[in-house]
Amino acid sequence: MSAGSTVAIIGAGIVGVSTAIWLQRGGHRVILIDRKGPGEGTSHGNGGVLASCSIVPVTVPGLLRKAPRMLFDPNQPLFLKWGYLPKLAPWLISYLGHANADAVRRRAAAMAPIIGDSLAEHQALSKGTGAEKWLHPADYLFLYNDRAHYEGDAFGWSVRAEHGIEWDLLEGEAFRAYDPAYSPALGCAARLKDHGRIADPGRYVKDLAAHAEAEGARLVIGEVTDIVREKGCVTGVRVGGETIACDAAVLATGVWSKPIAEKLGLKVPLEAERGYHLELWEPNIIPRSPVMVASGKFVVTPMEGRLRLAGIVEFGGLDAPPSRAPFRLLERSIRAAIPGIAWKETVEWMGHRPSLSDSTPVIGAVPGIKGAFLGFGHDHVGLTGGPKTGRILAQLIAGTAPNINLAPYAPDRFQ
Repeated sequence: MSAGSTVAIIGAGIVGVSTAIWLQRGGHRVILIDRKGPGEGTSHGNGGVLASCSIVPVTVPGLLRKAPRMLFDPNQPLFLKWGYLPKLAPWLISYLGHANADAVRRRAAAMAPIIGDSLAEHQALSKGTGAEKWLHPADYLFLYNDRAHYEGDAFGWSVRAEHGIEWDLLEGEAFRAYDPAYSPALGCAARLKDHGRIADPGRYVKDLAAHAEAEGARLVIGEVTDIVREKGCVTGVRVGGETIACDAAVLATGVWSKPIAEKLGLKVPLEAERGYHLELWEPNIIPRSPVMVASGKFVVTPMEGRLRLAGIVEFGGLDAPPSRAPFRLLERSIRAAIPGIAWKETVEWMGHRPSLSDSTPVIGAVPGIKGAFLGFGHDHVGLTGGPKTGRILAQLIAGTAPNINLAPYAPDRFQ
């Protein structure tokens, strides 16, 4: 597409808004369309960590053996709404089929170029937008009970090392000196430098979108029902009964992308991974850096005026209300990790991570339809990988070849 063409972006989360800004910088006109408005979905509720090291998926070797036991233990971060299991089963079988070393290494190799430079990508995206005030360089720590507990994750750390990710271990007094907030039961920390955190992810995405609007983007609140084509070329998008004309369209609505992808001829094995967060407002203890507490697989991130605890995987589809047990688990877990913590107010949230069965997003052009592009399915690393995904999509739309092998993200790889 030449500069000056009009691109409709369906979805105003971090991927859609990043795509919009990079397209504008390349001289394109942009229409941002979202059913609720910018930064209202998963982009609002994520853990807020720019987790460049998170190239290792949930589906590590041994998961198949552990998962059934986890489902029946209220202190484990895996939940299932059992009535949803018949619908989930085909996806789940494929997903668990990737819980082996070769699949983990394939996923890691695919994700390293998307998330490996996340802090720099966010800095480049947000520079001069007014949103950069929310962006903070930070260490990211994985907290373990002891050295043996850390060594139990040796496979994941070896995969990170293969991709040049570096860390150091803080044990005992060295970790206490780094951050005295945590329980003595957490005696070993793997510290990764050159990461980052967003102090308010929802506001960050809203500020990026406001910048795009100030630069001329048109914002439309409404539900897109189809991408209109004539003679194999995109000519518009259908929103609330009207057609909005455009020269190209990007589908970036996370877990809600599946129905429109199907209308474009693509069956994608996409499922909602329900994620939970608890926000503790005005806490009496603020940790120094974002951490992943390995035993509970939850993240603790310092944010503006609050701590956000995020994590938990629950399978239960898009329609069921939030469960109470994940919120209770997060509260029990933080009280164990930071003894003596107290706070003024608790805010609860549940949202839907877009999870593809191979834990790798679809990013690229739709085969056979000129002007149709996809960017979704980042499971736990949507915020981390949003800016790079947006940059790649903007390059593809402009007809520039990105300096990256796009085969692992091919939209038609499941056909």
